[in-house]
Amino acid sequence: MDTQSATVPPAGPLGRLRAMLGTSNEASLTRRLAGTIFIIRVVSAAMAYLSQILLARWMGGSDYGVYVYVWTWVLLLGSMMDFGISASAQKIIPEYRTSGEHALLRGFLSGSRWLTFAVSSIVSLLLAFVVKMLSPWIDAGEMVPLYLGCLTLPAFVVANTQDGIARSHDWMRLGLMPQFIVRQSLIIGFTAGAVALGFHLGAAAAMLASASAVWIAMIGQMLVLNRRLDGHIEPGAKAYDFRGWLAISLPILLVEGFYLLLSYTDVLVLQQFRPSEEVGVYFAVVKTLALVSFIHYAMSATTAHRFAEYHAQGDSQRLSAYVAHAIKWTFWPSLAATALLLVFGKPLLWLFGPQFVGGYDIMFVAAIGLVVRSAIGPVERLLNMLGHQHICAMAYALAFVMNVVLCVALVPRYGGHGAAAATSISLTFETVLLFWIVRQRLGLHVLVFGKRG
Repeated sequence: MDTQSATVPPAGPLGRLRAMLGTSNEASLTRRLAGTIFIIRVVSAAMAYLSQILLARWMGGSDYGVYVYVWTWVLLLGSMMDFGISASAQKIIPEYRTSGEHALLRGFLSGSRWLTFAVSSIVSLLLAFVVKMLSPWIDAGEMVPLYLGCLTLPAFVVANTQDGIARSHDWMRLGLMPQFIVRQSLIIGFTAGAVALGFHLGAAAAMLASASAVWIAMIGQMLVLNRRLDGHIEPGAKAYDFRGWLAISLPILLVEGFYLLLSYTDVLVLQQFRPSEEVGVYFAVVKTLALVSFIHYAMSATTAHRFAEYHAQGDSQRLSAYVAHAIKWTFWPSLAATALLLVFGKPLLWLFGPQFVGGYDIMFVAAIGLVVRSAIGPVERLLNMLGHQHICAMAYALAFVMNVVLCVALVPRYGGHGAAAATSISLTFETVLLFWIVRQRLGLHVLVFGKRG
């Protein structure tokens, strides 16, 4: 197939992509790296699923609900407290490499991690102080888990930053395995050990195990990443452009922040209006459908720095073909995964406990938004890498506001069904906005269906 006559036009989207790229190597590398990321996320999901099932059975509904609530705050805040540097690394590092600015590259590889660690530590102390001030209005059983959540944040933030640096060098396993495999293994091991020793596994004990796992995984990742970088980057002087880095990162932070708020609003609003047991059931549904979002994540993580590289080289045809390839490899696997999960939804939820099967019909409502969103692929990364992060952030902000309004309106009456409906409607609105923005700003047709050009 690679030696077909030049007079015969390449057939299909993959053939057109090969023609644009001049070789199948780029497409093959993308699929291989995306496959690696997807496998890591699937294995991680299986381990996380197992850990959630075990925690739900060991802790009971109420303690499990508190743990889910605090861990959701850790995921939300920890993903935002790196100033967007974990995402902007995939833009900054390729640009420094392309332009030969090696001093700035060396400075970014070390300075970005010190910056995020210092600021996240300060913010964590401030958050612990806020928890202390709000203690009269916080349930006593949530106080210690919240303090432990604050302790977890600096390591979580540095791990995210290191993930972005590793992915920018195509070191996908180094970027993802410490967070998604090592961390989950440690959480399961620590909590299982506590139960085996006869300790009561409450929300505080589970958070202590999670905090320890995050710190250990981050430190191990740091040691390996430093060794890899020493062999990959020539030693020399370092230059630090903190202002320039933040100018790129902060708008991307807005995009990532609103995306995360959109992702976690349903759980956080549900916690305010419904019992902890119902939050646990809804969280189990979200975890079950997580496989679909992993496909989008895999393509986003693989393609972002390629978008920046092709744009820096001024190769618009190569970029356009690569975008089309990424969209198709996001949508069709997402659609297949959704159908599979809906077929086996009941037995999967039963693994959490018999009472969790009641959330099966919520899966259908929540799945709509995920499938619709996959139809345009990782276009938010495309906009971020090409300098349109401000309007991308605006689209996410509008979707987030819609999600909050709908959740507050629907959750008190409809519970988990209302939260799932609010999120699906918001994701559909976000998809339409992003499609229109890319069409207007870049002139690209980014829907998986329809004519491109």
